[in-house]
This record gives sequence, structure tokens and C-alpha cells, in this order.
Amino acid sequence: MKPTLLVLAAGMGSRYGGVKQIDTVGKNGECLLDFATFDAKKSGFGKVVYIIRKDIEKDFRERLFDRVARNFNAEYVFQEKDALLTPAEFASAAERTKPWGTIHAVLCAKEKLNEPFAVINSDDYYGRNAIETLGGYLSSISNDCTEHAMVGYVLGNTMSKNGSVSRGVADVKDGYLRSITENTKIYYRDNQIISELDGKEIQMTGKEWVSMNLFGFSPKAFEEFDIYWDNFKKTSLNLPKAEALLPVAASDIIRDGRGKIKVFTSEENWFGMTYPEDKQIVKDEISKKIASGYYPEKLWEN
Repeated sequence: MKPTLLVLAAGMGSRYGGVKQIDTVGKNGECLLDFATFDAKKSGFGKVVYIIRKDIEKDFRERLFDRVARNFNAEYVFQEKDALLTPAEFASAAERTKPWGTIHAVLCAKEKLNEPFAVINSDDYYGRNAIETLGGYLSSISNDCTEHAMVGYVLGNTMSKNGSVSRGVADVKDGYLRSITENTKIYYRDNQIISELDGKEIQMTGKEWVSMNLFGFSPKAFEEFDIYWDNFKKTSLNLPKAEALLPVAASDIIRDGRGKIKVFTSEENWFGMTYPEDKQIVKDEISKKIASGYYPEKLWEN
């Protein structure tokens, strides 16, 4: 069975200052998501499902989806603030101004996922090798498999010179994930990598393995995601900035003894659309890959 690519594309882009998910970076109007989708198609995935906000639907269709859908099996779903909440729960979160995080997004797409699936961010470039590796693994597992997967990246290869980044630092042993610690502010200072965690500054080596939200799951994982979301709702609906995070829920699978997460690794250099200054970097990197023949100058036939 061919796996599905699930794309988290409902973010607000507060640091970027716009809808970065569909900002043009290619030579023929392509956005970063075109290249990830193209890589998935080349790597044996059978379908792509995008998770978006309702307010960007028109632009999303015009600038990405309609083009992709002519060349690949593609669907999209909405992540809205009131999704998966009762009216009473939603009323208790009146101060909320943004979606509920990556686990909420994945659960919004649950009905579209009847096969193993990979999860990616819309604003990160992962590289075809990583997507191909994960796709190969997902093609080999059953829907009730409890051994999921993740592709880890070297922290130093995933930093931005333009500001801080959020990364899940992975504890890996014998090829399997033991836990992920969310570090929401990692940045360069005097050529050193600093993480601010729990009110303390920690100097990083840059060689740590980190999660970039490139996970692979069987549908069995939804049992755990439902539990995590239910617990989140009980404690965090009245917290305006709380987020239900996929790496945390993935760690819970391991902690609770309900499955394993196999870790594949990538030496690929990350680039992505976190800050406005990143756009030119992304365009330059994509141009290099086109010039080298890694991508055709025109991704899609029509």
C-alpha cells in the first residue's frame, strides 16, 4: 500500500509576516510545497493531503493546489479553532487567536488517512532522500503497526542566521527514539548555538539530533493522539498560547509503552521560510538544485 504525505500548512506565519506556505520560490511560480510534493510523488507516495485554514483557501488553490491536483492525487482539509471541540469547550477558549498546534492539525485530517502516512511542515525543506527513506519504510508496515518512524537532522544543519528556531532535541538509543525535548528558542550568539529552556541558557554543540516534524505513522497512532488531545483539552483550553504538539505526543507513545519510533537520519542541510530574510536563501538554494539537475526547471506538466 502506498503511503500518504500529510502537510501541515495552517500556520499563521507570525514571524514571516505573511502566508509563507504559498509564497513563490521557484522559477515558474512554485512554492516550497511544490518541491516537497514532487519529492513525495517521486518517492512512491500515493497521495498528498494538505491541512490549511479556511481563510487562505482561495489563494491556496490558485497558487498551489489546482496545479498539483492536475498531476497527483491531492486533497485538503481545514484546521479551524473550533474543530474537535464541543461548543462549551470552544467557549472556554474565547481568547484563542490561532490554531491549536500540530496534533490538532493531524487529527483534523484523520478521516482522510486510511494508510500509513508521513507528516511534514509546509515551510521546511527536507530533501528527497529523507522523504524517500521514510516512504520506503511506511510502504512496508501495516495499518496496525506500533513501530512508527522519524527522520532526524543534525541541529547545526537546521539553524537560521536570521533569528531563533524551535526544534525538538531527540534522545536516540540503538536506532530508536527515547524522548524529544521541545526547545522553542534556539539561536546563534557569537557563533555559538544557545538554547533557552525552562528559563536557563544552554550551550548546544550543534551535533544534536533534532526533530523537524518529519514523522511517519501507521493509523494505529491515532489511538494515542486522541488520548493526548483529550488530556490537552482538560488542562490547556484556557491558555491562549498553549499548543498540542506532535513531537510531545510521539514521545508519549514511547513513554506509555504503546509503541516505538524508529529513527532514520539525514545529513541534509535544512532551509525554510521562518523569517522574511529566508525567502531569498530558499530561492537561491532551489535555483542551485535546478541548475544541478536535481529538479527539472518546470516541476509539473501543466
